Amino acid sequence: MSYLYTEAEKAAKKCGTRDPYDLIDVIGAKLRVSYDFDPEGLKGYATILNRSKFILVNGHLEKPDQRIVAGHEATHLILHKADILRSPVSTLRDFNLFSNTGRLESQANRFLADFLVSDLEVLNMASDEAYDFFSAACELSMPPPLFAFKLWNMIQRGHKIQSPIDLDSRFLAGGRDGWSS
Repeated sequence: MSYLYTEAEKAAKKCGTRDPYDLIDVIGAKLRVSYDFDPEGLKGYATILNRSKFILVNGHLEKPDQRIVAGHEATHLILHKADILRSPVSTLRDFNLFSNTGRLESQANRFLADFLVSDLEVLNMASDEAYDFFSAACELSMPPPLFAFKLWNMIQRGHKIQSPIDLDSRFLAGGRDGWSS
């Protein structure tokens, strides 16, 4: 089992839910939704100031997207605390989530995908003919690009499933193309 999966499952157990807002509470971060961002710009960021953890999310995003961005930023605080503290401005900023181009973003996406949905939930949906990839993602309240990370993680753990979309999606960069809650 991978380190990221193990840590995601520990976090879900500690939270008692798979809700990103509960994860933020458990790690002791403060969440702020801000309308000061450009609607098409920065999606969110995580920072640590004076040993306090903060997550800021673009308030112009739709509520389901705010939830995903908040969880993604919480993941950075869990996995990349040392990187945040080493950064000159002590932040990790996300403009394009669900990109597989950088180590930190890939790790955050993989952790969040495993945190949000259990393998069993996915396997149960995979065995139900009523669900295809996109309807399963919608039912699980996951953007398809993030659901693709979940499936990729499961494939790496030996599950015999397939994903119809690539991991290098630019989901939030262009809005909510292809996903509705």
